[in-house]
Amino acid sequence: MNSRTVETLTFRQGVVDCVPTLLGYLSIGFAAGVIEATAGMSLLEIGLLSLFLYAGSAQFITAGMVMAGAPIVSIVATVFIVNLRHLLMSAALAPKFVGYSPLKNFLIGAQLTDETFGVASGRLTGGERHADRWMFGLNITAHANWIIANLLGALLGGWIADPERYGLHYALPAMFIGLAAMIVTQRKQYKRDLLVIGCAVGGFALASLWLPGHLAVMAAAVLAAVAGAVTER
Repeated sequence: MNSRTVETLTFRQGVVDCVPTLLGYLSIGFAAGVIEATAGMSLLEIGLLSLFLYAGSAQFITAGMVMAGAPIVSIVATVFIVNLRHLLMSAALAPKFVGYSPLKNFLIGAQLTDETFGVASGRLTGGERHADRWMFGLNITAHANWIIANLLGALLGGWIADPERYGLHYALPAMFIGLAAMIVTQRKQYKRDLLVIGCAVGGFALASLWLPGHLAVMAAAVLAAVAGAVTER
């Protein structure tokens, strides 16, 4: 009779697993705080924006549209379109949280980001106990770091005239490359994973010829997901 040990996850493990992503949050959040302050937002407004919107690309866009004097309806519609990729990420993780209450699923989904999705995809199989506690540890740590980074950018950004000089703009891409490498090495399904990565890169390169960047990302994600589903069978 075969017995399978079910792993029990903890909030603390979620906090620890979030640590590799913190530099990416710090660098991009700092830059977002600088841009938001430049747009004329107060420290309170920046804090509330990073608390409730909590999306790097959307916050950059919001700051830019505020500076341009765009109406609120246009800002909301643009942010909605840019963040549509979260529907794909939520759908991918949803099967791992089927046994939890709608409230817990809502709270987990509300704090889901590209980075926490990457960590969760590589860590969760769907059979762990207390995956919700682990996910809360991951999400809350990431979100707190993001808020702090935004506020630091607003307060201290004026002292750094050229952030790119220090390579801060490479921190986020480097983090995602590291997450992808970690997932591939853990799964040990190199042919399939490299095929999916190739489809994502190639799909984005082609889609970006005709589509805006955020839509090209979504198209590449769909293509990679289809390739992964087909090869899985």
